[in-house]
Amino acid sequence: MTRKIKFTDLTLRDGQQSLAATRMTTEQALRVLPLIDKAGFETIELWGGAVLDSCVRFLNENPWERLETFAACLGGSTKIQALLRGQNLFAYQPYPDDLVIAFIKEAVRSGVGVMRIFDALNDWRNLQIALLASKAYGAKVEAAMSYTVSPVHTVGYYVDFARKLESEGADQIALKDMAGLLHPSDALRLVRSLKRSCSLPITMHSHTTTGVGLLNLVVAMYAGADAVDSTITPFAGGTSHSPVEVLIVFAEEMGLEHGLDKELVLQAQAKLFEIQEELKDTNPYYGKYYRPVHYDDVDRNVVNRILDLIEQAEDPAMEEALSLSQQLLVNLGYPEHDDRIFKAQIPGGMLTNLQNQLKQMGQLDMLDKVMQEVPLVREDVGFVPLVTPTSQIVASQAAFNVMYGARYSFVSNEFRMLLRGEFGRTPVPPKPEIVKQILGDREKPRPYRPASYLKPLMEDDYRLPFVRSQKDLLLHLMLGKAADDFLQRPPSVKVDLNEFADRMEG
Repeated sequence: MTRKIKFTDLTLRDGQQSLAATRMTTEQALRVLPLIDKAGFETIELWGGAVLDSCVRFLNENPWERLETFAACLGGSTKIQALLRGQNLFAYQPYPDDLVIAFIKEAVRSGVGVMRIFDALNDWRNLQIALLASKAYGAKVEAAMSYTVSPVHTVGYYVDFARKLESEGADQIALKDMAGLLHPSDALRLVRSLKRSCSLPITMHSHTTTGVGLLNLVVAMYAGADAVDSTITPFAGGTSHSPVEVLIVFAEEMGLEHGLDKELVLQAQAKLFEIQEELKDTNPYYGKYYRPVHYDDVDRNVVNRILDLIEQAEDPAMEEALSLSQQLLVNLGYPEHDDRIFKAQIPGGMLTNLQNQLKQMGQLDMLDKVMQEVPLVREDVGFVPLVTPTSQIVASQAAFNVMYGARYSFVSNEFRMLLRGEFGRTPVPPKPEIVKQILGDREKPRPYRPASYLKPLMEDDYRLPFVRSQKDLLLHLMLGKAADDFLQRPPSVKVDLNEFADRMEG
């Protein structure tokens, strides 16, 4: 029997977040969403991550209406996936349980069918309430493990974590390689171990920033993964994800059933090039890379050579396969990879933000020193994985250390929170001398689940003239001033789906 591989499409969420600063509007997304749907993707990530913040801060769009519109376009919520930062929801710090439950309730009822939930520290306690609430209100839960490299993050560590997530009720598991740090040789060992030890479906998520993403997905397919994350050109490659146009060729050469309509994928690609042109001011790769990619452009001789090398399952062969896969993407017009991140471990989007922040401060020449400082700060604070919000916290502190010329002479409040355990339990305890230097003897790290220290919010009385519904209140409580400013602006024009469909057909 032919084995099937599922492709999850991330183009309209993580793809455009990685390459276009999450500036794609609902109207732009709707131009291509029907094509992505009809192409046969079983799951489409459309909401969560930075989408809510970007909607209210930059797009003057109601994120709830965006989600509801997508659900109406797709005829329901079955295919719609959202990325949730565990107890942090869609923002940057932990929230009380009652707010997490209320937010998830509205998200599921508005159109989320699959909730992908992760915690930046892999602290199970920060996933518990979100997982329970998502399942209680009818969504599937894909629990994600944040991948990083350190002395404690071994294959056994991730296998044990996956077993824990399975025992607590997750429906599927994602290995979230957000910074592109997973070496393909390790990916082979890890996916095989997960498939042996865990009965749940396994999804591989690996950004292409460092050049390992494409080969990691191919290795995952070879090793028995059930699904891989992909994006459609030109929102693929670079700091985004592997192009589905290339992955389809690998799947076919491996004899895997992918179930995608290849012609519709190419039609979606053409629409996305039009949208890329409209978003060119937010895309650092625009004008330097990308061209239309057809399946015939993918050299199947190279594809089969890569598959032969994977079959050998030896490190030298995997290194050759990696080099070939990187060159394959370059030859197709995708951006070249960035090796610096292997040491700093900063996700690609965070690297772009760091560059922009230093440039605005006139300190861009400090970038290399900051990149060298990041892994030192990360080790000081307990080898935390670097993904929102820890990537921002650690990178900012590294920048302060370099700019002030003395380590920890200035410390952000968020870094103090991290040391105090307010974001959760770090993989290993922070270095005692760093804790003493920054917190002194008065402030003690918190031993219990972070949200257990937080006061409930939903039972208080909020008499704000701009809060007209439960969903408005949830935005106000999670996003604060940004949401308040949005709720007080004139509403944007809501997309009429019937009119939009007529215009598309015309």
